[in-house]
Amino acid sequence: MDAFRIALANLRFPATPEESVMLAQQAIAQASIERAGLICFPECFIPGYRAKGKPVPPPDPVFLEAAWSVIATAAAKASIAVVLGTERVVNGALLLTALIINRDGTIAGFQDKVQLDPSEEATYSFGSGRRVFQTGPLTFGIAICHEGWRYPETVRWAVRHGAQIVFHPHFHEAEPGSYVPSAFADPANSFHEKAMLCRAAENTCYFASVNCASAGSPTTSAVVRPDGTLLAHQPYGKEGLLIADIDISAATGLLAARCKSA
Repeated sequence: MDAFRIALANLRFPATPEESVMLAQQAIAQASIERAGLICFPECFIPGYRAKGKPVPPPDPVFLEAAWSVIATAAAKASIAVVLGTERVVNGALLLTALIINRDGTIAGFQDKVQLDPSEEATYSFGSGRRVFQTGPLTFGIAICHEGWRYPETVRWAVRHGAQIVFHPHFHEAEPGSYVPSAFADPANSFHEKAMLCRAAENTCYFASVNCASAGSPTTSAVVRPDGTLLAHQPYGKEGLLIADIDISAATGLLAARCKSA
């Protein structure tokens, strides 16, 4: 077994941008204690996802740069790679993104959200381009929320370019009257957790999806094996780190590689 330990930061939604930085630092330190090699945060954890009813201040590039510097310092101190759900301003456009930080605190780059949910188009702009990243023996890709749910091509692209695991930072809270699950991939629930199983099985890769912890959430954080079976999931609504050991050698990417072009 070629083992690599990951951590998913299933944390509460931050009350303020400043709290988001504090919670991220604490989670990085704890993941290091747990001997994880990489930690992934939910979608736009810093400064907070701009959902309806969320009191997130207007975009502030100065705050973001300072926050990223703090998180990079924490990553270097803990010697852990970080996939940080955040936002950035590019030529006046606000993008949902993931910032990738190496174990030594250097910046590896960004994966912007290319496929926006229709509800996001009034707030965020479309990103462009896809890439994969490396930390130690692990090659990984990122598909952010709606991309992983509705656009399986985003996951397949990463695996066809060498990714053994695709991280899926997302934001999903309960809506009034929505179904409240108690079991993972409950048939009575929405399709979302079933999609996690599909993204792994259809590409022979690991799929690691991370959400904020909230009461009644339709989805939780989970890691799915390359055969589409569940490796681990966080109890619904419970804040904390989900720790999982993945076997890199099991992520062969076989089915993704066999896909024929139309």
